[in-house]
Amino acid sequence: MNKNELVAAVADEANISKGDAQSAVDAVFSVITRELKGGGDVRLVGFGNFSVSHRKASTGRNPQTGAQVQVPARNVPRFSAGKGLKDAVN
Repeated sequence: MNKNELVAAVADEANISKGDAQSAVDAVFSVITRELKGGGDVRLVGFGNFSVSHRKASTGRNPQTGAQVQVPARNVPRFSAGKGLKDAVN
């Protein structure tokens, strides 16, 4: 499912127009992104948690040449599924 299909499904499920659904989906993504960017996390009980994890700098290898490459430290977004979502999938 891509974003357009998600918007259409939300519009059908909530009985709203596709334009309103598009605004709602965009707002949810924007709020989650802003919270993670600020170092916070988003906890949706029964669905899952969005958080930020820190990866340390490391040394990698270029697979073509075998040369060592420095991989810089960075923050990465994480999602861990909640019990409700896990139970629904299984």
